[in-house]
Amino acid sequence: MSLNPRQAATLCVALSICALLAVPGNFPGLGGDARITLAVFAFATCAWIGTPIDDTYIALGAGLALTATGVISSDTLFGTLGDDTVWLLICAFVLAAAVTRTGLAGRAAAFLVTGARSVRQLTHLTTAALVVTAFAVPATSGRAALALPVFLALAKALAGRTRLIVMLALLFPTVILLSAVATLIGAGAHLITVSVLWETTGERVGFAQWLLLGLPLAVVSSHLAAEAVLFTTTGRADRRGPVRITAEQIQAHSERPVTGPWSPAEARCALLLATVVALWCSEPLHGVAPAVVALIGAVVASSPALGTVRLKEALKTVPWSLLLFMAATMAMGVALADSGAAKWLVGGVPLDLPPWLFLGVVIAVSTAAHLVLQSRSARSSVLVPLVVAAAAGAGVNPVAAALASTAAAGFCHTLPASAKPVTLFADIPGTPTYTPRDLLRLSAVLAPLTTALVLLFAVAVWPLLGVPVR
Repeated sequence: MSLNPRQAATLCVALSICALLAVPGNFPGLGGDARITLAVFAFATCAWIGTPIDDTYIALGAGLALTATGVISSDTLFGTLGDDTVWLLICAFVLAAAVTRTGLAGRAAAFLVTGARSVRQLTHLTTAALVVTAFAVPATSGRAALALPVFLALAKALAGRTRLIVMLALLFPTVILLSAVATLIGAGAHLITVSVLWETTGERVGFAQWLLLGLPLAVVSSHLAAEAVLFTTTGRADRRGPVRITAEQIQAHSERPVTGPWSPAEARCALLLATVVALWCSEPLHGVAPAVVALIGAVVASSPALGTVRLKEALKTVPWSLLLFMAATMAMGVALADSGAAKWLVGGVPLDLPPWLFLGVVIAVSTAAHLVLQSRSARSSVLVPLVVAAAAGAGVNPVAAALASTAAAGFCHTLPASAKPVTLFADIPGTPTYTPRDLLRLSAVLAPLTTALVLLFAVAVWPLLGVPVR
């Protein structure tokens, strides 16, 4: 297989790092397990950046290499598949399949969007609807696929107002990506962050705590981003004039009714979803783990008597590749922490910084990382263990640093290939959509805006909610 120049350069960098680590005289004070861990970590990171090989395959190979060399045990590697965060995501996808089958999402979208009477109202009502989907559908790519028919209906209703259609095409993936931070199940990267924090610091961030910290940030960042999209893609003339979206126009792109009386299946599914979310949010009161609540909900959602989807069909919607990736990268995080590799890696970094400046650097690096690592989960797998180790040395609360890094990694709008939702809405046959130039114009405004917002929450808002900076 021939390599292009970028792939060849990446391979050379990886092999050079491994060769330097293999020489015993280099890097005194670095133990054998730490050397192996850093070599595997460097090789996996370079492969994620510079090769077309599947991310999950690379992660599994890295986990296997760490196990075969004795850095981690086989129980550690395979035990990550039984982690409660993995089960939480599996059951959340089963619940999402039940919601999708009933058409509740289309009904909710019609209820919100048809109330718009101006362009700005339409923009912010759409934003609110997309934020709500973070509670019903895990993973940003799933939410993007669910929202696409709604966008097509809006585009049809706005035929002739091209810039408004382009604005909405850009709004959908932008809000989907930024609002994912609202819930623990919003992205696989969140579960990786929670696992790394638990393994390295013993701090457990539950669904309710994540919701308390992430939902306000998701709401504020999503609506600010909506204004940024309006500002960068439309002019005053585009925004002038009334907007009228009817339920019939939404219905034309939905297989399920979006108005009228609810069916028994819709009512049961809505009640089940509301109950599950309520139990997740009230975890400190009843003490039942979110994964157990999700499993109960999944069993009910797929039951013959009360369910709306067969378990076999629901399990087909689970992204098993993502789950294997998460499990393997969790094992890599354990190796980085237990071998001392992460602590050594950040030992040479000047950490004598004010906490706000340290967090600012973490957030800036995490925001820009999508230019190198396109996978959000891979970015968290690489950054979070290092951020946690560096935070301990800088006297900063590791939980605050890890959450800030993960929240900042939600920005990945610069290129069409930067995230799956951006790619999905960038090329829709027969419908006007945005160009790479539109993305760059938005990124120039949105990148500094989201960076400053995450920093503001980390140093001023989250301490009021129980996560101090120090």
